[in-house]
Amino acid sequence: MDEQKVAIVTAAGRGIGAECARTLADGGYTPVLLSKSGSAVDVAEDVGGVGFEGSVTDPNDLSALVEAANERYGRIDAVVNNTGHPATGDLLDISDEEWHDGLDLVLLNTVRMARLVTPLMKEQNGGAFVNISTFSAFEPSSDFPVSSVLRAGLGSFTKLYADRYAEHGIRMNAVLPGFVDSYEVDTETRDRIPMGRPATTSEIADTVAYLLSPAASYVTGQNIRVDGGLTDSV
Repeated sequence: MDEQKVAIVTAAGRGIGAECARTLADGGYTPVLLSKSGSAVDVAEDVGGVGFEGSVTDPNDLSALVEAANERYGRIDAVVNNTGHPATGDLLDISDEEWHDGLDLVLLNTVRMARLVTPLMKEQNGGAFVNISTFSAFEPSSDFPVSSVLRAGLGSFTKLYADRYAEHGIRMNAVLPGFVDSYEVDTETRDRIPMGRPATTSEIADTVAYLLSPAASYVTGQNIRVDGGLTDSV
């Protein structure tokens, strides 16, 4: 009998996070889910996993999540670092507090999760992370200044981590969605997208599942855009 595979997914109460949990469960993973609202508990019940209420910005909540997953299942094979959205506003009107809150939300959560899970993955000789980023990480948008700046840093961390831990069989990649149908997308925005529509959450989740799978065993340190052709940078 194959050993049970376990996947942690954060911000998994709705949208991309919830769809990742469902897709991974369909692929044979037992999901261990976290959401600030607590709705990840309901998602987990639906997909045969376990859910917790907590915030990715709270180191204690992350530590409790990892400890619970390890105590219950004895391993962690995959981590999907998904988060909410940081503050928006005119570039120089964003306060120091909002920048610091964004740092906790979109970058330090991934660093902290890596600190917690990497020793476990080293013991079991492998594992994989996927960080949910944004198209504006490498083609910054004035509509999303905090996200653009800090998720660019997330891309750099992804590459540095991947290089450092490749020898241990641990991979880390980032997925950079464009506009997704879990939020309202107006006509003007749709017209900017070469494919003429936002992504479905299942399209993002399928990319995540691929990157976590053995089919992507030689893919690490990459920032992969799933944006319908929205961005131009190479």
